[in-house]
This record gives sequence, C-alpha cells and structure tokens, in this order.
Amino acid sequence: MAGGARPEAGDPVSSGTFQDAGRLAEALSLSGTAAVSAAEAAMRQGAQTLLAQVQHHASGRPGPRVITGHYRASWQSRVESAGPVIVAEVGTNAPQGRRLEFGFVGVDSIGRRYAQRPNPHLGPAVEQAGPHLVRDLVQAIAEAL
Repeated sequence: MAGGARPEAGDPVSSGTFQDAGRLAEALSLSGTAAVSAAEAAMRQGAQTLLAQVQHHASGRPGPRVITGHYRASWQSRVESAGPVIVAEVGTNAPQGRRLEFGFVGVDSIGRRYAQRPNPHLGPAVEQAGPHLVRDLVQAIAEAL
C-alpha cells in the first residue's frame, strides 16, 4: 500500500482506508519518514504563506497603518519538528501586536486613557491561509503514503 498503491480485491484495505493495523504499521514504517518530511515541507510553506498574508494585512486599513514598517517587519515564522510532531509559529514580539489586533479600551500602565479600535490583521490572515494549509498538509501526506 505504500507509495500510492491501490487496494485490490481481497486486500485488507477497503476504499483507501486500512482495515488491518499490521498493514498500516508496515506502510507507515516504509513511508512514515517520507510523510513526515512532506508534512514538514508543507508546514514550512504554509507558515511562509501565513506570514506574507499577515504582513499584507498589517499594511494599512483595515489593519494597522504603516508608519515606519518596523511593526510589519517584526512578524516572523518558525517551524520546529520533533519526530512526527511539527509545530509552526507565526508571531511578533512587538509590544503593540495585541493592542493593534484586538484594540484597547481603558487606562494603560502610565495613566493614559485609550479607546483604540481593533485593526485585525492576524485573524483575517489565518482565516484565509488556514484552509489552504490543511488541504496542502493532507495532500502532502497522502502523496507520501
């Protein structure tokens, strides 16, 4: 079943799903490394796509206005893997990130009053890129197995 082979009549695989745990384990041991590598590549590509979309949405209305470009440039992506676990992070360490995304109403730590409306840029980017990332991950793993 590894490498995209199709099930045949009498095979313990039906409609492309594994019915026999031993056969699944065998296929995964043969193709598992390839599947993890393919998933990691898809995750890296997805994180870069999300990063580009966040930066695009952080380039003026309805997102935050660009004054110096430092905030937009502060966004970074990182992908780490440990065995079959792959984690992608897209974020910023800029202090204004949460305030720009969600807004702020109240008094800050030095007594200034704010009624700052949100200028979402991460949320819309995730809504756009998320479904594509899921599709690309599923496709990469299916092709590897």
